[in-house]
Amino acid sequence: MSDWKPTASIETLKTRAELLVQIRQFFAERDILEVETPLLSHHGVTDRYMKSFQVDGFAGGVGFLQTSPEYAMKRLLAAGSGSIFQICKSFRQDELGQRHNPEFTMLEWYCEGFDHHQLMEQVFELLEALAQTQGFSVALNKRNYTEVFTHYLNINPLSISDSELVELAGNLLGDLPSELERDDYLVLLFEDRIEPLLGQNGDIDCIYDYPASQAALARLNPDNPEVACRFEVYWQGVELANGFYELSDAAEQRRRFEADNQWRVSQGLPRMTIDQHLIAALERGLPDCSGVALGVDRLLMILLQANTLQDVIAFSADRA
Repeated sequence: MSDWKPTASIETLKTRAELLVQIRQFFAERDILEVETPLLSHHGVTDRYMKSFQVDGFAGGVGFLQTSPEYAMKRLLAAGSGSIFQICKSFRQDELGQRHNPEFTMLEWYCEGFDHHQLMEQVFELLEALAQTQGFSVALNKRNYTEVFTHYLNINPLSISDSELVELAGNLLGDLPSELERDDYLVLLFEDRIEPLLGQNGDIDCIYDYPASQAALARLNPDNPEVACRFEVYWQGVELANGFYELSDAAEQRRRFEADNQWRVSQGLPRMTIDQHLIAALERGLPDCSGVALGVDRLLMILLQANTLQDVIAFSADRA
């Protein structure tokens, strides 16, 4: 019986530790404060497609393991922390595979006074510095969401009709569930036909201006409210990071959470209690900032040229 052994080699784990030191040094040089927030809280997330782990008996009730430290970090920002970062564990149900593990390491940071384009540049600075330590170079390639759909699929994702989108998805992806919504088709087409082609040949692709319907916790573009101030980072066909020019409007954030819950109920999913601490922090005033969440295990998989996530973590879920 050998499943007691780690899934990553000891040499890989040593390199992992060295890279984590380098990440912390990157933020220390920029005077960005490292913080810690609770892994377990009273609230999960309303996100339509994300499942939180529930924990009974937490402070006399039910708790949830964090899917990211975003809400707590925004509370620190509203309290006057200044720019901050955190390297922590996050947890999401039903995520196990070549690029997924239910427990994973996340790097999340927020820079006051930055918009999402400035934060894209800083994400690239970090990735470039880490790539150089492993002996290779990279280049930043910023690409508009609409432009990549036009380039790879010859459509405008913002203006294509619903019927044309359904027909295209059926032709390219085969039979799909009948209850899918417009954004579902766009996400499936992006993941299957565009994502594997991004971040290749030494490029790191930052895709920005996602549809407003996919804004999540990002503000809308004031010059074009059809799109959100959101970006994602792709390297070697892997989605590596998701960033926002952060929404600071408490009423709008509450409205989005409530819309998520209405959708969840319509799908037979449990309604999630909205985190009133976050809403109160936004009402108090979130400083103008941008934030990004980056998957550390995926990053290490790319830097170390590993085949799977399990090759860069000590014990994957099947050996935990």
